[in-house]
Amino acid sequence: MHSSSLEPKGVLSDSIIELVTYKSRNDYPKQRRRVEYHDEELKKNFVFLTNAMDITVLEVDLLYKNRWSVELFFKWLKQHLKIKKSWGDSENAVRIQIYTAIISYCLVAIVHHQMKLDRTIYETLQILGISLTDTTSLQDLFNKSNFSIDKELDGVYEPNLFDF
Repeated sequence: MHSSSLEPKGVLSDSIIELVTYKSRNDYPKQRRRVEYHDEELKKNFVFLTNAMDITVLEVDLLYKNRWSVELFFKWLKQHLKIKKSWGDSENAVRIQIYTAIISYCLVAIVHHQMKLDRTIYETLQILGISLTDTTSLQDLFNKSNFSIDKELDGVYEPNLFDF
């Protein structure tokens, strides 16, 4: 699996390695694959360590890019849907928690869109979160609301369900 002229454009190296430090060697005794790839679009080199020996370098690159998207998605979930820890240890428990949070977010996004609120969905979620026991109608709640929303992040990215 060494680099050759047959490798696709962008592949700088593709080799089998063994980790040598005491802790790494004990934690990961099997051989690993080290892939070095140049992303022309980003003008940046990446080095990936993987145990996936039977896929192409481009597939390794795509897996890591997709993993980064997943990481960003979970970061967004934690920040905006207030998922701080898992309710359970099973895959099913985690799925139910994530699905419940996403469904809640989507319902708020739909209400936000239909009410044409002049706030971000994140702000709407915050107002609803502190108004859970309030019996005021949503229309009245948002018409008379003069909430000062303290943003946790500058330039917060939030997905928009209605940009299609």
